[in-house]
Amino acid sequence: MTSYRGRKAVQLESDTLRLTVLVEGGHLAELLHKPSGVNPLWTPPWPSIEPSAYDPAKHPEYGQGADGLLLCGIMGHSLCLDIFGGPSEEEAAAGMTAHGEASAAGYDVGVQNGVLTQRATFPEAGLHFARTISFESSTLLRITEEVENLTAWDRPVGWTQHVSLGDPFVEPGVTEFRASATRSKVFEGDFAGGQGYMEIGAEFDWPHVPRNGGGTVDMRTFVDLPVSGAYSAHLMDPRRQDAFFLAWNPKLKMLLGYVWKRSDFPWLGIWEENRSRTSPPWNGRTIARGMEFGVSPMPETRRAMIERGSLFGVPGFRWVPAKRKVRAEYRTFLIASDSIPEEPPVG
Repeated sequence: MTSYRGRKAVQLESDTLRLTVLVEGGHLAELLHKPSGVNPLWTPPWPSIEPSAYDPAKHPEYGQGADGLLLCGIMGHSLCLDIFGGPSEEEAAAGMTAHGEASAAGYDVGVQNGVLTQRATFPEAGLHFARTISFESSTLLRITEEVENLTAWDRPVGWTQHVSLGDPFVEPGVTEFRASATRSKVFEGDFAGGQGYMEIGAEFDWPHVPRNGGGTVDMRTFVDLPVSGAYSAHLMDPRRQDAFFLAWNPKLKMLLGYVWKRSDFPWLGIWEENRSRTSPPWNGRTIARGMEFGVSPMPETRRAMIERGSLFGVPGFRWVPAKRKVRAEYRTFLIASDSIPEEPPVG
């Protein structure tokens, strides 16, 4: 056990990388490339506290409503389970937070024989979660996840890997991205409080998103605007067994990638925050891009997820059968690179 930015944490290291996992919230908070000192994962520009210490009356700096418990401790790669999005009014009144219990729960975390293990039970969702992480090479991590339904009812769930990348790795007009994306759709509402540049609800083929007022924007480069925000959903190529995204900063010459089975996570959501959110705790200071792969295309309530059902003919949630387990596996790497490839070089 160690401390990372004032949080309880456990670390797993190779000669090249250091992975830091937070005990509360379970976030993969840091993926440090030790030779360069680069960590591409997002560290929020506000103080982080343990979710167990959060009290909305005592911590107004994290904002009002259902996001406070999530935002007080969020960092890096978060798990969204068993919803991807916000709770309903009734769920929020009952104490539920955005993206489900997983991002605020306490985890049993440890390392044995080079394998980091995380375990937690989400009592309101009736789920048990287990994750193992190990190095396949000094720059490549293998991650497996298992979700067990503890109830006697089949459960429809959202399950998303909310991989948030932050500055200085993410820089407007500089950082580049690649993904095995095909059909895409912009969020159907005003996601950025009037600061969005994408045409609301537009359907398009990756990577050229229709722009407000005409024309398109190539999403393979982080948009070069002083203030902006957006969310878009992308169907991973159904002709491929594996799906992926890559992110590369040409100034830092560092390449991050994730590779997963498309059948596990058919969707990639791309969240962009470029100083557009001015309420606490954001305060107009955040530059981040979420590359969020999962079973759902849009961040929305459970009711909306079920009513949507599918997008482009592909399901928008996953069933976990009664008293059964489901499993997923993915890999991530971080390497020095002079360019961004069109396909993952490893994994």
